[in-house]
Amino acid sequence: MNIQYRPQIKDLVPYKPGKPIEDVKKEYGLTEVIKLASNENPLGSSPKAQEAIRSILGNLSLYPDGNCTDLKEVIAKKLNLSLVQVLPSSGSDEMVDQIAKTFLNNGDEVILADVTFPRYLTTTKMMGAIPIIIPLNDFTYDLDAMKKAITSKTKLIWLCNPNNPTGTMFTEKTLIDFLDFVPKNIVVVYDEAYNEYVTRDDFPKDSIKLLGKYPNVLIMRTFSKIYGLAALRVGYTLASEEIIANINKTRGPFNVNTAAQVAAIAALNDLDFLKRSYDVNFEGKEYLYSEFEELGIWYAPSETNHIFIDVKKDCQEVFRLLQQKGMIIRPMYKTYIRVSIGTMEQNKLFISLLKEIIH
Repeated sequence: MNIQYRPQIKDLVPYKPGKPIEDVKKEYGLTEVIKLASNENPLGSSPKAQEAIRSILGNLSLYPDGNCTDLKEVIAKKLNLSLVQVLPSSGSDEMVDQIAKTFLNNGDEVILADVTFPRYLTTTKMMGAIPIIIPLNDFTYDLDAMKKAITSKTKLIWLCNPNNPTGTMFTEKTLIDFLDFVPKNIVVVYDEAYNEYVTRDDFPKDSIKLLGKYPNVLIMRTFSKIYGLAALRVGYTLASEEIIANINKTRGPFNVNTAAQVAAIAALNDLDFLKRSYDVNFEGKEYLYSEFEELGIWYAPSETNHIFIDVKKDCQEVFRLLQQKGMIIRPMYKTYIRVSIGTMEQNKLFISLLKEIIH
């Protein structure tokens, strides 16, 4: 065929999600499979969110509220922001694309880490921008190296804190020093999808205050992690009125579905479910740490709901062997895997199966 495709997508590869449970069941003839691969909430989602979804089932023929009016109002009130500073999206994935479409031109330079959320790199290349990739330092973002990479061509910087897949974080002081250094004409996207899981006091927990001092900063958040609404694809971005208004121009007219909107509102207000999710994650993390230490397995201290570990064996082989035993994890590269923190029962089963494999 003589069809011509944009040269910017020539070397792109489709995102490869965690393997679905049903696929593993069929492949290995299993009846029970546990998935600890995609950083999902092992408790499911808020009962209040589920009830909210049931309440709209009689209105499926109607288009969603394209403005996400009620959801915007709840978020703005909760965070003490104006409505014009809030923009919901169909998960963080869609917002990453919208940001790239809004700001990036062919030849612009974009600074990002080498081991981080992969969509940052994909959208950078998709827009014809040039990725400037900075290696992690001790599996953590190296903001000093990112400073040195800034040039007159730098248009945008991606930050993920805590980072996916390593689970590591940089401190509030490090972030403030970085933002003070970055020229105000460079957009800094601060993705804190896992912020609700953080335990350390030196994390920038009140990131909203950054918006008042740094007009070039965008903050991304999601309902896919601690809120347990990954299937609905809903998140939101916070920024200045000017930035939000321009990103909004790239948005599809009904990008956040009705079920996602009502479930997100209910989930925001279910503080009991949030606390239970945090506690289960904290207890599971401490248990896994102790088991890894006993087994002599290195791990990156995590501030998320997943742990990045070195199993000292080929990650793809470990991935395959665990699948055969009914456990799905995420192979990363070389000998590193990422495992999501599950319920205590799931965590104990993972350790039991991992012991069989590494020994």
